[in-house]
Amino acid sequence: MSVRPALPIVVALATAAAPIAVAAPSQAATDASKVVISEVYGGGGAAASTWSRDYVELYNPTDQAVDLSGTSVQYRSASGTANPSGVTALSGSIPAKGYFLVGEGTGTTGAPVPSPAVSGSIQLSGSAGTVFLANQPTALTAPPTGSLTGNPTVLDVVGYGTSNTFEKAPASATSASTAVERVAAGTDTDNNSSDFSTSAGTPGTAPTSGPTDPPDDPPTTQTIEEIQGTGDTSPFAGKAVTTDGVVTAAYPTGGFNGFYLQTAGTGENVDPATHQASDAVFVFGSAASKAVHIGDHVQVTGKVSEFQGTTEITPAVADVKVLPDPASVQPASVVLPRTEAGRESFEGMLLAPAGPYTVADNYALNQYGEIGLAAGSTPLFTPTEVADPHDAAAIKAVQDDNAARAVVLDDAATANFLTTAKDTPLPWLTQDHQIRVGAPVTFDRPVILEWRFDAWRFQPTAQLTASDPLPATFGHTRTTAPAATGGNMHIASMNVLNYFPTTGADFVASGGKCSWYDDRAGNHVTVNTCTGPNGELGPRGAADAEDLARQQAKIVAGINGLGADVVSLEEIENSAKFGADRDAAVSTLVDALNAEAGAGTWKFVPTPATAGDQAEEDVIRTAFIYRAAQVRPVGDSVIDDVPVFDVARDPLAQVFEPVGGTSYSRFLVIVNHFKSKGSGPDDGTGQGNSNPQRIAQAEELVRFADTMKQQAGTDKVFLSGDFNSYTREDPLQRLYDAGYTDIGSHESPAEHTYLFDGTVGSLDHVLGNAAAMGVVTGAHVWNLSSVESVALEYSRYNYNATDFYEPGPYRASDHDPLVVGLDLPVGPVATTTTASVASPVRWLDRPVVHVRVASKLGTVTAGTVEVREYGLLLGRGTVQNGAVDVTLPRYVIPGRHTLTVRYLGTDETKPSQTTTTFSVTLPRR
Repeated sequence: MSVRPALPIVVALATAAAPIAVAAPSQAATDASKVVISEVYGGGGAAASTWSRDYVELYNPTDQAVDLSGTSVQYRSASGTANPSGVTALSGSIPAKGYFLVGEGTGTTGAPVPSPAVSGSIQLSGSAGTVFLANQPTALTAPPTGSLTGNPTVLDVVGYGTSNTFEKAPASATSASTAVERVAAGTDTDNNSSDFSTSAGTPGTAPTSGPTDPPDDPPTTQTIEEIQGTGDTSPFAGKAVTTDGVVTAAYPTGGFNGFYLQTAGTGENVDPATHQASDAVFVFGSAASKAVHIGDHVQVTGKVSEFQGTTEITPAVADVKVLPDPASVQPASVVLPRTEAGRESFEGMLLAPAGPYTVADNYALNQYGEIGLAAGSTPLFTPTEVADPHDAAAIKAVQDDNAARAVVLDDAATANFLTTAKDTPLPWLTQDHQIRVGAPVTFDRPVILEWRFDAWRFQPTAQLTASDPLPATFGHTRTTAPAATGGNMHIASMNVLNYFPTTGADFVASGGKCSWYDDRAGNHVTVNTCTGPNGELGPRGAADAEDLARQQAKIVAGINGLGADVVSLEEIENSAKFGADRDAAVSTLVDALNAEAGAGTWKFVPTPATAGDQAEEDVIRTAFIYRAAQVRPVGDSVIDDVPVFDVARDPLAQVFEPVGGTSYSRFLVIVNHFKSKGSGPDDGTGQGNSNPQRIAQAEELVRFADTMKQQAGTDKVFLSGDFNSYTREDPLQRLYDAGYTDIGSHESPAEHTYLFDGTVGSLDHVLGNAAAMGVVTGAHVWNLSSVESVALEYSRYNYNATDFYEPGPYRASDHDPLVVGLDLPVGPVATTTTASVASPVRWLDRPVVHVRVASKLGTVTAGTVEVREYGLLLGRGTVQNGAVDVTLPRYVIPGRHTLTVRYLGTDETKPSQTTTTFSVTLPRR
């Protein structure tokens, strides 16, 4: 939408030069009520330059001089997103119907420009850039990109060439010999593309000639359906038309600056199968949008255009007429069309969306007030979560289904709640009103289906603010704990979101340097980057102690609420990198957990004494914590410190045994945090950056796990952590090929741990080998973080006028924990005994009985076997590795014999027995 300043320069009722003042919005589609930028030239002093310096020219179309004190001309590169790089403060006044020249960067070639009223030194681009007329003398704070509107600090803006910031669309690119110049002095339709043309430039004076385009043809009367047509663009684009309809939505505020007009009597029982052309159109114009109300029957006359994929009519305010005869429109109850053509046929129409909808994305909710939806009862899926990354057809099928089901529920405004609107309460979201990915959506009021900002959107019929009734409601899906998994032992994996007790402030105090993410008051909240005096990496978490306390409170609530006995942690500070004991951070976290759960509840697994200096480790690490009353570690932990993990985090292995358990209830857990997808080489398989590194790490993990299993004295092996790999991706496939099962997708395939770019999947996994799977009773993801709005995260504290922070578990991280239930024995375990006799057995032979003793929970490694016949003990042996051979005395009695074979058990194994038969044959005579 076009940039329409909310606070224009206006003329005050005084005889002296009028100051800049706040005025009520009252602009027509063609606005001549304020000082505007009239010309921009950036080729000064270059080879073949027309002029010897860059300049910005202002024009005052009013009938009175205007005081420019307190304003400034500012410049930002075409692709810039931060604060403007150049600022020239203005002083003096601009005469009525007069020009004001601001001289900028100088060169050595080209004609001299007339003496400027104010001189600066900004070097403007000669081809593309953005110039702001700002209502402040200092640099603007990161003006938003796109079509800028509703910003009281920006009085006018001109984007030219490839600029990313403009009014409606950028003006043409310039060169060393051309400027962009307003085609008619003072005329401002909020469209840089049509308001400016290139010329040789006339700094400080009026253009020597006006527009050269031929006059438009007179308007023709058309229905809205005819104007829309059945294609992507209107057959009347560039032509003037007259049409009429009912106002179904009006946006005089919020930045859309227009209204939707729909043919009277359309909608309601429309048949999508036969409906080919839309009966609605967007009418652009800030003044026009203020002249109508929803429900008005209106006639408009104006030129048809296509703006960023939307068909529009742009009338002068005088060409918007409210008709006396009543008319109405009923919303069409339709399921969201799956095709572009189907959606085009309803572009701009009033809809009552039919069928189920699900929240698919809420990441942009706290910035733009928008919510991603998916038609249907499930969210959208990351393709490699559900399809083989090497099966192009399967991947495309997921992508196509995502595109066919996706639509954005918007707030009918262009506000950026992280920049210019940060002091405005967010719509949709409150502390008591959760909007979680996966929640069902119910539409209570009709909405407009439109194409805007490169996406199909459902728009409310007026700008939505925090105090307005919502057009849709969302099901409450929060739970206070994970779903039950069964079992008597529970293990979990949890990413703790860069938990660093060493704060950015601590690091700076010790001589480091940090950049920050700040709240709306300019207070540091989290670290952006930190580096030490020698370039070493610094902390990645909270900015100071208060921020750390907010982060820690959420993590503590999340872990204590898991109900897990062993928790593997990822993204926790490696304190050795900051001159402390390697375990200092995990010790701090355990202290905080015990402060809530009770002294001694939690303990951590210490770093093994053999770990060495771990010089190649990252500033984050993996760790284990456990509930001391339920489980105990057996032996020391082991770190897999090999080069393949130098770009990631070293795996950490530990054997655990339930309190009161035996060696048969022991299990091995190895926690992992593979290389991220955000950096490194891209192998082109659609699995993110560094996929080859993650494959190599998975292969090394298999080797390490095999070695640890032999050392641990248990067959049950679990691999846990943040693998940075979705369920069908290559690194996980390497683990499947080695005999491991992904427990989360096996037990609860509809649950996922991560949200990225509007799709769900699991990067966090617990895998088990065959023996481990034998004791698994269930698994569930606790969706306490990834599905929640980032607005609730400690890192967004005081980012908005609404305080979303609370110390509970929700949005403790950006990953969700997975909890796995295990059924482990307490006391001796059951065994089974099988036996057979080697044949044939002849008269006077000594039979050999082959005995096998087994348990579902592991190999039987001890105990005595006795062999009897008719109660007479014939032999005994000691079990080793689940087997023993018992040699019997010589047999002199021919015929069939039945033996009783009994395993006597141990303190850890229960007795069991079986029988076996054999025959003794006499030798032939």
